[in-house]
Amino acid sequence: MPIHFGTDGWRAVISDEFTFENVRHVAQAIADFVKESPGRGSTGPTPVAPLDSLPSVVVGFDTRFLSDRYAIAVAEVLAGNGLRVILSRSDCPTPALSYAVRHLGAAAGVMITASHNPPRYNGLKVKAPYGGAASVEETKRIEARLHANLARGQAPQVMPYEEALAAGAIEQLNLLPVYLDHVRGLVDLKALGQADLRVAVDPMYGAGRGYLRSILAAAGCDVLEIRGELNPGFGGIYPEPIERNLAALVAAVRDNRCSVGLATDGDADRIGAVDAAGRFVDPHCIFALALRHLAEQRGLRGAVVKTVSTTRMVDLLAARYGLEVYETPVGFNHICDLMLSNDVLIGGEESGGITVKGHIPEGDGILMGLLLLEIMATYDQPLHVIISELMDDIGHFCYGRNDLETRPFSKQELVKRLTAETPSRVCGLMVEGVNTSDGVKYLLEGENWLLIRPSGTEPVLRIYAEARSREMVKQLLEAGAKLAGVEE
Repeated sequence: MPIHFGTDGWRAVISDEFTFENVRHVAQAIADFVKESPGRGSTGPTPVAPLDSLPSVVVGFDTRFLSDRYAIAVAEVLAGNGLRVILSRSDCPTPALSYAVRHLGAAAGVMITASHNPPRYNGLKVKAPYGGAASVEETKRIEARLHANLARGQAPQVMPYEEALAAGAIEQLNLLPVYLDHVRGLVDLKALGQADLRVAVDPMYGAGRGYLRSILAAAGCDVLEIRGELNPGFGGIYPEPIERNLAALVAAVRDNRCSVGLATDGDADRIGAVDAAGRFVDPHCIFALALRHLAEQRGLRGAVVKTVSTTRMVDLLAARYGLEVYETPVGFNHICDLMLSNDVLIGGEESGGITVKGHIPEGDGILMGLLLLEIMATYDQPLHVIISELMDDIGHFCYGRNDLETRPFSKQELVKRLTAETPSRVCGLMVEGVNTSDGVKYLLEGENWLLIRPSGTEPVLRIYAEARSREMVKQLLEAGAKLAGVEE
């Protein structure tokens, strides 16, 4: 099966497509790309030069089965190609890896992770020198080089791990300190420490374990971490901080009378939360609260970037503050592209990947968890009250998403059919427009919408809806499944 990069890197089932052999081939293609790219390294044979003068690549890994070993395999190939490798000393969040790439002036970064995917998956993300995802053009070049190497039967160049360590070609580094120093400058930790907050933190057995806990404890918060031990099977759940996966966090918040619960996904680039009563707070609310806080409390300005599956609350707030809004296809790489070319205040997506001005162009669940706590400290009110007052102000919104496993199908044909057969109304709501930037999004009267799109990382069709009531969200999701032809 050909190896292809999806929405955010390459992901596959462990020991099926995601094998050590394939990982080494992908690493060779990345090494070729780095050496051939202007400003990243030289072309031709492996250079003979002091290590400090060679392009460097930072390699990190999450808590999944064999992730540390896959990271070593990648490091061995990069070192074998004459590149200097900075290997994370332990599992680390993707945002920490990405920040290290920028902070250390590296040519690239490689993160071994399948993010929020099921435990049977692993994956690989490529990071650019600016600390965000490699562009679509760059990943296509890596993919093309990979397939060319395979067609020629070219074996990866490998320097054994111990030999590379002894030669200084691979250097182990703790990525936590520099990342934490940076994050501390983005959040008012003193306010957190003075707010008398009791916080439950749930890294979901992922690579964010210990990070939020360390920052909050140092700030003087009363913090409890659950599911922070190493468990490559993630306790039998998907490490995605959505409502159905957070029963343990809800129980911890209620049992320990916490002010709030914060959850990060498998590689900690996504955020989810529950309030003091154990009610789920979705990323749409977190995005909207953060935008209002940055604009009103900090007086900051800049464009707002959101993906096609993200709440209309953001549009309404941006209009109030006179901020331009960009809507992109799903995938943080699209947000990253706009952040590199525009003055962006905040960018994020429905899945919980959000970042802000002054940080890397990368979703960061740790940073957004801290910012949510700053918001609670600033308003000095329970989270559910802050959310209620926001919605009383701009209108009440409800959101839902269904993920439906399907047989293989053509995304292009689905989009063509759903566009050609656009109904005049959906669930009684007039269709006011159609967006086909990523799947098919029906723009409905009253700020309601329905989106039908295939996942970029799994064999799944996703149905999204936002409406003014939970009942209407339910109806729209059911209607979306019927329109797509995959009724449950």
